[in-house]
Amino acid sequence: MLSIIIPAYNEERTIHLILDKVRKVELIGGLNKEIIIVNDRSSDDTAGAVTRYRAAHPDLNIQYFAHDVNMGKGAALHTGISRATGQYLIIQDADLEYDPEEYNDLLRPVLDGFADVVYGSRFQGSKPHRILFFWHTIGNKFLTTVSNIFTNLNLTDMETCYKLFRTEMIQSLRLEEKRFGFEPEVTAKISRIPNVRIYEVGISYYGRTYEEGKKIGWKDGVRAIYCIVKYGLFR
Repeated sequence: MLSIIIPAYNEERTIHLILDKVRKVELIGGLNKEIIIVNDRSSDDTAGAVTRYRAAHPDLNIQYFAHDVNMGKGAALHTGISRATGQYLIIQDADLEYDPEEYNDLLRPVLDGFADVVYGSRFQGSKPHRILFFWHTIGNKFLTTVSNIFTNLNLTDMETCYKLFRTEMIQSLRLEEKRFGFEPEVTAKISRIPNVRIYEVGISYYGRTYEEGKKIGWKDGVRAIYCIVKYGLFR
């Protein structure tokens, strides 16, 4: 089974659309889907949107959890990861920037016996990528490079949402970061697992503007640098 962790904050307008996409995916290897939605104290009707979707699709395995206070994306991921029961686990944002049709691209290296962890890179391959923010791209590549210096990996996209893990592997980590520091922290900690096999595959990217709901900002980039150094130096 594949556990799909969806952190949600004010995604009333899009969460039913991403759930439609997830529902239609036919996974390779005969895997079933477990969808774990964690509502991080949204101020809109994300909760109602999920409730209505579950009622309309009772055959879909959707687990729903809600935080009493807004704690951040990382905290929502911690909640979802701790409750996953599938053999494999993937992170899926509640917006429409990433395409669930590509789950199988990430699963294939694991099911073929080559990988334990697979990152979906927005900077590899020939799949479509929306053209948006120059400085975001430079920032992402800079953070990935600095992360690679500390982890001795050669990733091209450390900040990607699409990360697939063997569930027992990520559940063995003690994760601390509550916001977007999750990405460099989990990368640093997963890289130190003995004999871990990490792969990358190219994915598409349908980015959002801030008007369309993008949330990450420059302060999160500064925090990411702090997390890279912190978790890279201190075990």
